[in-house]
Amino acid sequence: MRNIKNIRMDYRGISKKIIELKNKDLELRDALIKDGQLGEDYNEEMEKLHNRNAEILNEIIDTIGYPTIDKVGKEASESAWLVIQHSIGQPNFMRKCKKLLEIVVNEKKANPMNLVYLTDRIASFEEKPQLFGTQFDWDENGQLSPKPFDDLTKVNRRRKSIGLNTLEEQTEIMRRRVKNENQSLPTDLEKRKKELKKWKRRVGWTK
Repeated sequence: MRNIKNIRMDYRGISKKIIELKNKDLELRDALIKDGQLGEDYNEEMEKLHNRNAEILNEIIDTIGYPTIDKVGKEASESAWLVIQHSIGQPNFMRKCKKLLEIVVNEKKANPMNLVYLTDRIASFEEKPQLFGTQFDWDENGQLSPKPFDDLTKVNRRRKSIGLNTLEEQTEIMRRRVKNENQSLPTDLEKRKKELKKWKRRVGWTK
C-alpha cells in the first residue's frame, strides 16, 4: 500500500513541476510583450528558458513516458504540450515527442489537437508544407500569414474534420491577436529571414 501511495505522490509532484515549467514560459512571454520585444529575433532569455524547460521535461518523459491525462491530469498534460511546442531549439526532442504523442493520441490519452499543432510546427521548421495551417509568421508584405501549406482547399477540409475554423478566418484572428499584443513587424524582414535560416541549420532543423 505504501508503494502505491508513493507513486501517486510522485505523479502529483511531477504534475506540479510540469505546470511550473509552463507558467515560467508564459510569464516571460507576457513580460516580453509588455516591453515590446516579442516579434523581433528569438529573444535570448526566452531561448534559454525554452531549452531548459525542454531538458527538464525530457527527463520527466524518460521517467514516466509521455505526460498523459491519466498520469498527470489534464492541466499538466496540456502544459507539457506547450513546453514541447516551444522547444524549437531542440528538434530531436520535438520529433521524439511527436512520435510519443501519436501513440497516446491513438490510445485516447492525450488531446489530438496537440498532435495537429506539433505536426505542423515541426513541418514548418523542416521547411515542409503544413497540413493544417496552424503556424504563422510575417510575410514579405509585412502581414502575419500562415507559413507554407500544401493546398488551401485540402487544408480547410482537414481543419473542418477536426473542428477548426477556416484558414482565412484564423488568419484574421491571428492578425488581431498580434495587434492586441502590440507585436511589431520586424524592422528588417530580409535580415530576419537569413538569420532564421542560419539558426535552423545551427540547431539541426535543416542542413
